Amino acid sequence: MFLASVVLFVLARSAQLPSTLGASVTLIDMLTSMPVLAFPIVGALIASRRPRNPIGWICLADGLLWTFLGMIGTYGIYGLARSGSVAFPVAVYALGEWLWVPAVGLVAIYLIVLFPDGRLPSRRWRPLAWLSGVAILLGSAASGLSPGPVADLGGVRNPYGLKGQPWVADAANAILVVFLVCILASVLSLILRYRRSLGERRQQIKWIAFAAAFVGFGFVSAMASGLIVRAFAPESWGSANTPPLWFDLLFSVVLVSFGGVPVAVGVAVLRYRLYDIDLLINRALVYGALTVLLAATYFGGVVGLQAVVRSLTGQGSTLAVVASTLAIAALFSPLRRRVQGFVDRSFYRRKYDAAKTLEAFNSRLREETDLDALSSDVVGVVRRTMQPEHVSLWLRPDPEPEGRSAALRQFGHE
Repeated sequence: MFLASVVLFVLARSAQLPSTLGASVTLIDMLTSMPVLAFPIVGALIASRRPRNPIGWICLADGLLWTFLGMIGTYGIYGLARSGSVAFPVAVYALGEWLWVPAVGLVAIYLIVLFPDGRLPSRRWRPLAWLSGVAILLGSAASGLSPGPVADLGGVRNPYGLKGQPWVADAANAILVVFLVCILASVLSLILRYRRSLGERRQQIKWIAFAAAFVGFGFVSAMASGLIVRAFAPESWGSANTPPLWFDLLFSVVLVSFGGVPVAVGVAVLRYRLYDIDLLINRALVYGALTVLLAATYFGGVVGLQAVVRSLTGQGSTLAVVASTLAIAALFSPLRRRVQGFVDRSFYRRKYDAAKTLEAFNSRLREETDLDALSSDVVGVVRRTMQPEHVSLWLRPDPEPEGRSAALRQFGHE
């Protein structure tokens, strides 16, 4: 289905697309649909290794739904671009109005609430599972039967819409509110399980939470940057309906990162390098904060120096860009160390304190000669770093002279 989408995309782009369809099929949209392939691949891998775990089958079904939606989308646009080339292009394209709700619901509700072992957290969550299923079915039907134009199809009306029945669209909106509530409830169930879990289960939840948070942060950042640009520099945005290329590229990066969600699910369920998530989270916090600080420093330096140069000379200069670039290069290493220390102190306090304790003990160990003081230091270090319920130190007694080896005696040691 994905290969068919590629072929139909190339054929549609070779045709003279109407202006109303030009924004519906772009190369960026085609490239950003590739991460969806991670869902069926990971789903097939999990289903082959853990056939009784429904997580793999959910990923597989959702991946097939998304690739089918991509195929019928390019099919409909190709049919409209080349009139009479294929049968029922609008009817096939409009099937997406029916299928997007289950495609989202499988991942946003059932994948989360059943993660990672395929079972509900408890019997109290059964009403959520049933309500979600009803909301998906009714939402799919209401969205597919809503009268009016089909999204991204240049005003072409929905062939499945019930004409003269505006209440269908109102019902669809009401059902979608219930659908969103079910999504939030499934996220809440994951948070509660994380707070109550230990060991491997907590590491598994960390994987999917990290992937979802990464996508969410990127989406919020992209939308915030778009709003800021439209508010303070509307001339650089272009028309209201056509965002600039940089925004398309930024949003495409966010969509590409969506492919990390099934990868994280596969790592968590199959328990492959499960404990590497702590290192990934640490690096993401460090380099994410470092990127924001360096970007703010760079743009602030450029704007500030440009203002100073313009006030002195009456015109802009590339000196501001050069100076800001040199400042960023000089600040990278010391700023990274400071950010790393701040992240360790704020989010990994126990490991940070343990590392500092061991470092101080190593420095004392080089100069300590009193065995009793050294024993006390060892016990104190173990208590502060490992925090056991009980700790004791046993020292092997010095062997009697007659019990020493002949190798020592031959060198004059008694």
